[in-house]
Amino acid sequence: MDLFHAMKVFNKVVETNSFSLAADTLGLPRASVTTTIQSLEKHLQVRLLNRTTRKLSLTPDGAVYYDRTVRILADVEDVESSFNDAERGPRGRLRIDVPVSIGRLILIPRLREFHARYPDIDLVIGLNDRPVDLVGEAVDCAIRVGELQDSSLIARRIGTFQCATAASPCYLNKKGVPTSIEDLQKNHQAIHFFSSRTGRNFDWDFMVDDLIKSVSVNGNVSVNDGDAYIDLALQGFGVIQGPRYMLTDHLESGALTEVLPQWTPAPMPISAVYLQSRHLSHKVRVFVDWVAELFAACPLLGGSAMPLDQKCKFACDQKTNHEYTIRTLVEQHNIAEARALKT
Repeated sequence: MDLFHAMKVFNKVVETNSFSLAADTLGLPRASVTTTIQSLEKHLQVRLLNRTTRKLSLTPDGAVYYDRTVRILADVEDVESSFNDAERGPRGRLRIDVPVSIGRLILIPRLREFHARYPDIDLVIGLNDRPVDLVGEAVDCAIRVGELQDSSLIARRIGTFQCATAASPCYLNKKGVPTSIEDLQKNHQAIHFFSSRTGRNFDWDFMVDDLIKSVSVNGNVSVNDGDAYIDLALQGFGVIQGPRYMLTDHLESGALTEVLPQWTPAPMPISAVYLQSRHLSHKVRVFVDWVAELFAACPLLGGSAMPLDQKCKFACDQKTNHEYTIRTLVEQHNIAEARALKT
């Protein structure tokens, strides 16, 4: 049995969730795919797939085997492509993971440019605001916001995540414009953003005398979706604090007005990251270069570049005694990913 061929067939069956689709994709007879899977299971002496007339699913052993073989096949593809890229350009499957808002508002609208430049790279894009196991999910590269400490990741600084505090004119006409952080706390209503994991609302932070000050503001509406968060502000439910790139159009149109601009939230670094132990393939390198160009061209996101092998340590690390701001959400997300890498 050709074990490498069997791995490819097995992975394609899992990815398509179908013996027939896998056979069509690989240009093989369906009977050949079935025989290959049966031979592989016999060779490994375990059942990899649960088969019924309506459903196909991985067994626990099959899930482990799939996770391992995905990485093996990706590494082999990287080795092969490294010898061909000089003549044909980078090619192959590239699995990336990005925060939902960055992916939807920044990456996806410009993706045609990347495809035009590198037509032989097949992108698999995960949009997630949850911690992702970069090893287990075979992610080649991810875009992350905030500090990435105590992890086996390599980072390239590609931009800066800036936030603003804002409210709609109808809200400000009714409640007045806050003149200080204390005025905001005493006389205004916040629209809260809460953690899907714990259900707790996140407080805000402001830069005051070069220190991060955590602030709790009263409010009677809480959501856990960025679009809903901004929609509620547009309707006049209260004041919000969110990413400036998501607010810019509304600020420029007058639908929202920035408040307390003298006390802005502290910026956080945006980085492209990949595993320290993983060979940096040509396709990953060109994607990181492209996304760095994309962010550098945006005044709201452009940041200083760092060497590609720079470890994940950033300057924006002022400490706050408060434990539940949006900043700590980002940090906890990154810590959770770091822990996943160690298990």
